[in-house]
Amino acid sequence: MPYRHLFTGFLLILLLPGCFSNNRHQGEKLYAQHCSGCHGDQGQGLARLIPPLAGSDYLVKHRAELPCLLRNGQNEPIVVNGVTYHNVMPGNKTMSTAQLTNLLNYVENHWGNKAAPRTILEVQTKLDSCRVP
Repeated sequence: MPYRHLFTGFLLILLLPGCFSNNRHQGEKLYAQHCSGCHGDQGQGLARLIPPLAGSDYLVKHRAELPCLLRNGQNEPIVVNGVTYHNVMPGNKTMSTAQLTNLLNYVENHWGNKAAPRTILEVQTKLDSCRVP
């Protein structure tokens, strides 16, 4: 009988990494699918039309607002690295909280950005307090 528990534990250890491997690069894939068309492959933005995400002070100053911005979009002027941008950014209501978390963790930790990792609970709490546009 004790060997049965050992075998079950060993089997779980072997299978567990597979549970996470599909999401390992999900943030990068979501960025490529939903964001890079406007913000660029390297988060560089587009001149004075679309703000950069690379080295963006906006990501740091507005960390608490970012989950709502991704979910609901924005249509007000924003200032990024001293430059004002007036374009509309569409939201994405179809992404799950886990997907938004992975996307934010990717963007906030690439191209010179450094932020503390977000948790799904943190992002869900922020989404629960979003103003409805």
